[in-house]
Amino acid sequence: MRTRLNQSGFTLIELVIIIIILGILAAVAIPKYQDLSSEAKEAASRSALGAMRSGVIIYYANQAVQTGTATWPALDSLRTVGVVMEQAIPKNPYQLNANASDSIVTGVTKGTIVGARGGWAYKASSGEIWLNTSGSGENDW
Repeated sequence: MRTRLNQSGFTLIELVIIIIILGILAAVAIPKYQDLSSEAKEAASRSALGAMRSGVIIYYANQAVQTGTATWPALDSLRTVGVVMEQAIPKNPYQLNANASDSIVTGVTKGTIVGARGGWAYKASSGEIWLNTSGSGENDW
């Protein structure tokens, strides 16, 4: 009299095939995720730049109306909450937080990094503001 044991599970071949399929899926998904990450950084940077540029232009227009002389805000005015910007300077997503990603420095030429702090660069003589990092193509924005 033979008793049949009820055994269930995967064979070694089945497990190897599943691992190979998961490896292929991971190899396809990781580059897609990296593209999404860089696109998110670009979108965040463009949004922050748009907000800061709008604040600078509104300040310029208000100065023209109130005083009759249009002037761009000074660098310290950008740093001070409530003068140009209603909130603190946003962080630059292209750099680590350890490098003061929310700092703003005096910029000279767009595309030239000033110092090692990163953050944003602002040229008070023209009202231009840009990223103070070397991310991909941000100096064309």
